[in-house]
Amino acid sequence: MESLSLLGDGLATALTPENLLWAAIGVLLGTFVGVLPGIGPAMAVALLLPVTFGLEPTQAFIMFAGIYYGGMYGGSTTSILLNTPGESASVMTALEGNRMAKKGRAAQALATAAIGSFIAGTIGTLLVVFFAPALAEVAVEIGAPSYLAIMLMAMVLVTSVLGSSRLRGFIALFLGLTIGLVGLDLNTGQPRLSFDQPLLADRIDIVVVAVGIFAVGEALWVAAHLRRKPLSVIPVGRPWMGRDDWRRSVGPWLRGTALGFPFGAVPAGGAETPTFLSYVLERRLARKGHEFGHGAIEGVAGPEAANNASAAGTFVPLLALGLPVTATATIMLAALQGYGIQPGPQLMTEHADLVWTLLASLLIGNTLLLVLNLPLAPLWAKLLRIPRPYLYAGILFFASLGAYTANQQPFDLFLLLVFGLLGLAMRRFGLPVLPLILGVILGPLMETKMREALAISDGDLNGLVDEPLAVIVYGVIVLLVVVPLVLSRVRPGAAPTARVAEDTIPTDPTDPREPREKETAR
Repeated sequence: MESLSLLGDGLATALTPENLLWAAIGVLLGTFVGVLPGIGPAMAVALLLPVTFGLEPTQAFIMFAGIYYGGMYGGSTTSILLNTPGESASVMTALEGNRMAKKGRAAQALATAAIGSFIAGTIGTLLVVFFAPALAEVAVEIGAPSYLAIMLMAMVLVTSVLGSSRLRGFIALFLGLTIGLVGLDLNTGQPRLSFDQPLLADRIDIVVVAVGIFAVGEALWVAAHLRRKPLSVIPVGRPWMGRDDWRRSVGPWLRGTALGFPFGAVPAGGAETPTFLSYVLERRLARKGHEFGHGAIEGVAGPEAANNASAAGTFVPLLALGLPVTATATIMLAALQGYGIQPGPQLMTEHADLVWTLLASLLIGNTLLLVLNLPLAPLWAKLLRIPRPYLYAGILFFASLGAYTANQQPFDLFLLLVFGLLGLAMRRFGLPVLPLILGVILGPLMETKMREALAISDGDLNGLVDEPLAVIVYGVIVLLVVVPLVLSRVRPGAAPTARVAEDTIPTDPTDPREPREKETAR
């Protein structure tokens, strides 16, 4: 009850006209920068830091919270409409959201993303209010071996369980892990796969990889087939979600929230892993599993809920421990310290007004996000009426802008072209995109956690399994690998139907073999 009373005081402060104005500005700016490929919420907060120096701390962080949530949702807009993730956490949304847009259901995809973001953000914020101290204690107890096991399970899922071709899945995963190795070794400082290029000494930005593979790769693929296929305008479809859409979205919204919040609350977590796990879970549970890869609404609702629930969860370690989980949280930590405020166990007592007003502003910003973006879903969807040559020219422009803005290096434009050609080649040969993206994101994290675990155990391999959670996860991995093999031998016809065809994994609008099949038919 004390938490409710304090939250009520925070709402009273945040609901003043001036603070509501800052929240609205933050949401609008966050949504706008989230729509631009590569310009995510972290960069928006960083760019706006100098502007907020003249504001009161409460007003500054109300606006930052709006930017954070707005950026999370804005990234889903280009993922759905243009197959161009605005930031790495929106990569999973592109898998099904863009397919829905191609089928004339862009408005429904945008609506389920907005509602899922609102539900997950609201529940996540309330969980922060009531359970932040307890969750912080649990998060600290999870060690490197458990993190390593969880990330290894994600890779096993995406390569061995979901695809019909394990070989192609492992090839794509190997490519992603190789890209993730580029840069200086974190321990020895030795360059790896940098080809004596100083600009490759740092790791390749995931935004450059994702935008190149998804946006540029698809633009090149469409351009290569314009002569084989007549130009057509993609239909927008009905403007609102139907009863069946609501029924199929409620479960993924709740399950995505349950997956996303714990990962956000755990230091060194982030939104990428829970969005992937949510996608995998929904594909396994869906009654209409055959629609995955062709525009299943569950594949949008679940990952978007997980994304925003994780965003709310990041405030647990930030406020209670002073540990930032994401790049945006890192910048907000720097801003807090700039105001002379040190996050940690004493923050809620020494700066109670600021903390509870910030938490209340998260609820307000989340509501503004829904109010502003839900009516705009049909308007955003009308972007698809633009003829494809003009549309993809705009995609290439914003993709180049986003890649350059990530590090402000012209060299990133060259990398963008390289990854665009790689994306085109993957579509041509039917390689799944998901394992590559997962390898780029989780590869460096796996290396870090493995070295931490081995350093703690003085190089003893038993240090990788000295936590109960790690042992449980490794047991699940064994089951995931062994059970399908046993079933395939006992019932030879069961394994193919239990898996999803490999062409449901790539994000290209058409199967790579489709043009040849149509040409043969003609």
